[in-house]
Amino acid sequence: MTAIPSFTGDANPYGGGDPYADYRTADFPFTHYANLADRRLGAGVIAANDEFFAQRENLLVPERAAFDPEHFGHKGKIMDGWETRRRRGACAEHPWPTAQDHDWALVRLGAPGLVRGIVVDTAHFRGNYPQAVSIEGTSVPGSPSPEELLGDDVKWTTLVPRTAVGGHAANGFAVSVERRFTHLRVNQHPDGGIARLRAYGEVAPDPAWLEVLGTFDVVALENGGRVEDASNLFYSPATNTIQPGRSRKMDDGWETRRRRDRGNDWIRYRLVDRSQIRAIEIDTAYLKGNAAGWASVSVKDGEDGEWREVLPRTRLQPDTNHRFVLPAPAVGTHARVDIYPDGGISRLRLYGSLTEEGASRLAARHQELGG
Repeated sequence: MTAIPSFTGDANPYGGGDPYADYRTADFPFTHYANLADRRLGAGVIAANDEFFAQRENLLVPERAAFDPEHFGHKGKIMDGWETRRRRGACAEHPWPTAQDHDWALVRLGAPGLVRGIVVDTAHFRGNYPQAVSIEGTSVPGSPSPEELLGDDVKWTTLVPRTAVGGHAANGFAVSVERRFTHLRVNQHPDGGIARLRAYGEVAPDPAWLEVLGTFDVVALENGGRVEDASNLFYSPATNTIQPGRSRKMDDGWETRRRRDRGNDWIRYRLVDRSQIRAIEIDTAYLKGNAAGWASVSVKDGEDGEWREVLPRTRLQPDTNHRFVLPAPAVGTHARVDIYPDGGISRLRLYGSLTEEGASRLAARHQELGG
């Protein structure tokens, strides 16, 4: 088990130049998982008790927090994060907040799943970050309102106990709770500001929903597919290829560095479970001078299965969505896209349905996780 670095205490006041020059961060072992609190997946900050200085929605912005030392508004310094007002005690004799005082925000995950690790990023909050944070999770079906989530009948599970954090730092926490969650409650004690929240984990889809859909994208992140490995991540993450929707700009796909050898680049995926694939889409949207020249798709059935090519090496066009109907369904648990020789694709879609075995296994896992 890799130790999680801990950051506490104030950062130095901003002294000019690169605001990230003294930022404290680390390589956390869980960040290879997808960010379940990604706005592109449909995540949202649906409520907060206070957002006097900076709006709660900033917590889920995909880009890292920006800092403008001259940017002030009518309420004070404008920060790129969620920041609450300073708490006060009950009277002059007791002007300090109590140990129980805290601010909170409710986060709807973009896709329900198992949370493997959380990053509470206090970038640029140098002297106005919370003293400590705690995070809880719950699983509520449907689309509950904030009032329903805060009701007495909703059970919250502690994912991160109250823990001291540092200012201007990426504060990471490994989570070991084997349950499926739909929402998080982020608490900051007693007040202050958080720039970004990331909740890394594994999507755990609702088998009943997938069964009703019938045919769906069996590699999509929102349906439980995931990237296992890729040959090159120089410009952008391979997980972009299974994000919802079409790419909206060049870095919203997967692009590799230029090859100077005779090899090729690739991504390996795990499907939601054992599936029959009947159609394939490979999209090169916004990749105009750097799209892959050719691509092929292979499938294997089980960890020890043999790779078999289901879409032979095919010419790709720049900035184009390519559709292919397979002559016969391809059954498997894993898929691999190979691009030649390098470049990128923006999205991969594998349309099909779960096999009887895959559906049974997914349903059992869903029940095991409390779904």
